[in-house]
Amino acid sequence: MPMLFHESPKYLLTSESVTEGHPDKICDQISDGVLDAVLRDDPMGRVACETAITNGLVVVMGEITTTSYVDVPKIVRETLTRAGYTNADYGIDAKSCGVIVSIQEQSGDISKGVTTALEQRGDAAEEAMLATGAGDQGMMVGFACNETPELMPLTVSLAQKLVEQLAKVRKEGILDYLRPDGKSQVTVEYRNGVAARVDTVVISTQHAPEATNEQIEKDIIDHVIKAIVPEELLDENTKIYVNPSGRFVIGGPAGDSGLTGRKILVDTYGGIARHGGGAFSGKDPTKVDRSAAYAARYVAKNIVAAGLADRCELLVSYAIGVATPISVAVETFDTNKVDSDTIHALVAKHFDLRPAAIIRDLDLRRPIYQATAAYGHFGRENLDLTWERTDKAEALRKDAGL
Repeated sequence: MPMLFHESPKYLLTSESVTEGHPDKICDQISDGVLDAVLRDDPMGRVACETAITNGLVVVMGEITTTSYVDVPKIVRETLTRAGYTNADYGIDAKSCGVIVSIQEQSGDISKGVTTALEQRGDAAEEAMLATGAGDQGMMVGFACNETPELMPLTVSLAQKLVEQLAKVRKEGILDYLRPDGKSQVTVEYRNGVAARVDTVVISTQHAPEATNEQIEKDIIDHVIKAIVPEELLDENTKIYVNPSGRFVIGGPAGDSGLTGRKILVDTYGGIARHGGGAFSGKDPTKVDRSAAYAARYVAKNIVAAGLADRCELLVSYAIGVATPISVAVETFDTNKVDSDTIHALVAKHFDLRPAAIIRDLDLRRPIYQATAAYGHFGRENLDLTWERTDKAEALRKDAGL
């Protein structure tokens, strides 16, 4: 009989993350940079923007309907510069790389499903808006657990913070031989569902050719790993691998091509929760791939913050052109403090998961997305993200009788 997570005396879980200089993450940031530029001047703009990057070339494509003007090449070059790609030796040069843009209007067939007549006003407009259907079918997942203050899995929380620290020591010149591309991976040992220790940490970082493996390993342990991983989670049996391939000089787009939407587990819960499959970056909030995933996190986080469960995963699904979700399911992994029917009833009472209501309640028609395109869309306490608020927790707790 298989051993359940919360019953196992030893259970290893692993998550990874990547730096803002990883080729796939560069593409996510460019796509969301375009989205933010549209929303800044045209909050009702429609954006489905994809980016591809390779050695010396960036291609931006997709469907955009907007009244604003967007200087796409400028966004590309600013994003590359901010990530640190200012020299061709690093993998691409923001100043000299080629930029190809191929953008058309959103399909009229898709537009009909998510458009509300602008000439309507008052209560009729509100009702029409809330009846607006989802822009596509799909399943979205939200998750929260009480392992960390931000209510995220410890594995992905540490993985994200490690690559953030890796970028920080590079940008501040503390380790001036580092280059933009890099990855982290963290394995945590759980005992009866509780994080007990960090079993393994892996850091791969691009570097200048003159840096030695010994220097890199020592510096990364001292300035990155020990700065982030709590001392009490490290022990003599913790395995640490720094650049296990031995050399990482060729990196960025010169080493691997990149594409928007290829780091969906890095963007979410590090593989600890399920995933509906839809990527986020480059999509305006009428796309439920993004907005409903944010709403699902909002629901799950408030359930855990309210003390209704220690772990919560919410799954919601939609049909194109239909406003009301096809299904809403809450999984608490036997950690719930009240019965399942009560939790489902509280979700239905306190959260409106129709697409237009999500956009309204989470105030999603704002240029807030490029900051989420690296280091995760969830658990970002340094960003004021509406879906990370726990403003429903007290009402949930009260209605549950806790």
